[in-house]
Amino acid sequence: MSFKLDILAIGAHPDDVELGCGATIAKEVADGKLVGILDLTQGELGTRGTPKIRAMEAEAAAGILGVMVRENLGLPDGFLENTKEYQLKIVEIIRKYQPDVVLCNAIDDRHPDHAKASKLASDACFLSGLRAIKTDIGYGDQEAWRPKSVFHYIQWKNIEPDFVVDVSDYIDVKENAIKAFKSQFYDPNSNEPESPITSKNFIDSVLYRSRDLGRLTGVEFAEGFTTERYVTVKNLSDIF
Repeated sequence: MSFKLDILAIGAHPDDVELGCGATIAKEVADGKLVGILDLTQGELGTRGTPKIRAMEAEAAAGILGVMVRENLGLPDGFLENTKEYQLKIVEIIRKYQPDVVLCNAIDDRHPDHAKASKLASDACFLSGLRAIKTDIGYGDQEAWRPKSVFHYIQWKNIEPDFVVDVSDYIDVKENAIKAFKSQFYDPNSNEPESPITSKNFIDSVLYRSRDLGRLTGVEFAEGFTTERYVTVKNLSDIF
């Protein structure tokens, strides 16, 4: 392992992370955290673009967010399942980078891959901490590692968050990272087929959600997350 990450953000498809928690990632990077992204599929079933184009766009978005590393497991788009094979592939990445925090897909969403990826990544985080499970990516047996926290970002559906992150100063970075996926979203000059995510309203809705969560919590923009267990704070002042 060349370096340890503070945060690993996992998405079923390239652009999931940008749409769900791009501003949070940008903020953590600005605060000095080492952040990486793991895309589970190449998004090859997307209405627009190709895996090659998506890969280039993903790298461009990673540069905008300032993450240390971005990997793609190449699992089958549209056919994600919570299998031992797929779990172990994610376990290898978790043990490779030893993140303290993992951010993953929404627990329920319009695209079936999202909820499946959510549970798949969550289970892999638990299994990664079991010493009896052996993995080796060419450097000998990997050390068991379990992230301290697993949080789920919000995607298409308006899931009620358990907590929000103030991202007021980083919403422009999020928007630019999303727009790096030029093949996927609104383009008035495109002759490609339309889909639910290619309308201008879709991008507007993503930004509006952040603005609305900010309105509800007294800041300009916020991103919401759900948790798998209670979040502990040392002092009441930690939540002011």
